[in-house]
Amino acid sequence: MRNGEHLPDAPEGGSSSAAAASDARLTLAYAALGVVYGDIGTSPLYALRACFNVDIGGVSPTPPNVYGVLSLILWSLILVVTVKYLVFILRADNRGEGGILALMALASTRRPRRSGRRTVLITLGLFGAALLYGDGMIMPAITVLGAVEGLGQAAPVFERLVLPISIGVLIGIFALQRRGTAAVAALFSPVTLIWFASIAVLGAVELVRAPNVLGAINPLHAVRFFSTNGLQAFLVLGSVFLVVTGAEAMYADMGHFGRAPIQRAWLGLVLPALVLNYLGQGALLLREPAAAANPFYSLVPSALLLPMVIVATAAAIVASQALISGAFSLTRQALQLGYVPRMEIVHTSGEREGQIYVPSVNRALALGCIALVLGFGSSDSLAGAYGIAVAATMTITTLLFYVVARHRFGWGRAGAAALACVFLVADLAFLGANLTKIADGGWFPLAVAALVYLLMATWWHGRTALADIGGGMLLPLQKVVEEAQSGRIPRVAGAGVFMNPAAGGAPLVLLHHLKHNQVLHETVVVLSMITEEVPTVDEADRVTTVALGEGFYEVRARNGFMETPNAPDALELSEELKGKLPPQETTYYLGRQTLVPTGPSRLPGWRKRLFRVLYRNARPATVYFGLPPGRVVELGAQVPL
Repeated sequence: MRNGEHLPDAPEGGSSSAAAASDARLTLAYAALGVVYGDIGTSPLYALRACFNVDIGGVSPTPPNVYGVLSLILWSLILVVTVKYLVFILRADNRGEGGILALMALASTRRPRRSGRRTVLITLGLFGAALLYGDGMIMPAITVLGAVEGLGQAAPVFERLVLPISIGVLIGIFALQRRGTAAVAALFSPVTLIWFASIAVLGAVELVRAPNVLGAINPLHAVRFFSTNGLQAFLVLGSVFLVVTGAEAMYADMGHFGRAPIQRAWLGLVLPALVLNYLGQGALLLREPAAAANPFYSLVPSALLLPMVIVATAAAIVASQALISGAFSLTRQALQLGYVPRMEIVHTSGEREGQIYVPSVNRALALGCIALVLGFGSSDSLAGAYGIAVAATMTITTLLFYVVARHRFGWGRAGAAALACVFLVADLAFLGANLTKIADGGWFPLAVAALVYLLMATWWHGRTALADIGGGMLLPLQKVVEEAQSGRIPRVAGAGVFMNPAAGGAPLVLLHHLKHNQVLHETVVVLSMITEEVPTVDEADRVTTVALGEGFYEVRARNGFMETPNAPDALELSEELKGKLPPQETTYYLGRQTLVPTGPSRLPGWRKRLFRVLYRNARPATVYFGLPPGRVVELGAQVPL
């Protein structure tokens, strides 16, 4: 079972089957704790602290302010996470998969490839994905720092060790990535379960001492907070937003667990634990305003501070791991959809397709995290940089959801627009509040996102231009078949597989082979590896083979953007080619193009040069398509771009 939504239906009167299905969903809900809720679950370490830190734009912890901030936090968890994401966004699954690129593909699939609206949707999706890389650098840094800072609360002598220990923990996290997450993943859910139980108990104990804090559920406190504090209240929204920053993970990880288990985990444990802890921190601030320096660890009895730091650090590691794995998955999706160059992807598990390691992304995230820890020095300072990327991504998610609701769900324009406007009010308010953080560090994730988007957009536009140029040079494959029928082309034993980057004609590598070698194999296969805008492709639909006569075959192999392409495996699925491609007698032909930036494409000169650099450094197609190294011939050609 791959997705929690695809459970067998219980037969009428079959209580045992219904019980088994319920148990399976509970198991998936438990597993989702460690992967989905690490980010949002560790927000109590730093969120309320940032709201009342006057040095970074917070407000003083007076009773009206405490009630107002708590009201904003509670209603953000209800409206943004529960209503927006759990009730609506999780419905927009792309064959069970979620995430910004899956949503982009779902929104743009039925639009013509050259349409302006499709271009706008792809641009939105790519920028949303690029923003997540900026978030991917800040989240591990702020979470690990927030956890380790408890050492200073336990004993001031440890304060000078916070940065070295945080950097050591981050180095360890990123160093372990190459070993895979299978062994560590078994600890994710137990650690997260202990974490949520701990923060719930800590909050409940303090809540009993000051139950009047429950009045914060009244939204009028939030209204009064704005009327009293004005612009300052708006600025505090940037810190309040920290409590919902992990909501995108719920959507991105939907394919691993399914909608129902994610909803159960949130409503059954995560939301109650978070609410109890935030209320407990608020109750403490009502009694002891000085606890605003670190309200989370101030909840912890002194005898339990060190154990709690250990639990918090373990939870931070789990949260960081989940986000890093998400960055790897996002990269593979972008690669398969053609928005980033081919790069090395290591599969760390022989059993689970989704467990991958991307060395280049891992190095970039590691360097970024360490630089952030050294540059900002504390979770309070990092709070100024955190949030802006996630707020922008949430806004883009709302816009793409509107398109999906209109054109895939069949909603009316008025209904879809009304719901999107409600979501956008919250999204834009949070985004606006976070934009004020740009000078305090918010520029960092925006700079990372701008760089990543520049690379992705350049690769996308460059590949499109290259395909247009190549398409203009193609000859109908049938003409080559007719030449073979005439007897003018000598044939030799064996099979030749010619990789065709654009289905629908004779690939240039085949024409160059004929021009220079003037001979063809007895069996000629023109193979196009096509990535569909769906997560997976059913095996029955994966390969289409057309026999053209004279030993020529045109094969189209389809993969989803969550799958790894493999040319030999795809050819084995073709019934028409059974026995015609013996491994030791089959040669694969690839075209290696040298780009000359003086061609007819409309790309600006700087973008042509950047695309050449990306193209030259892309991973070889031999490795990417799983071709046997000793059976590959590459033919070069200059192509004016």
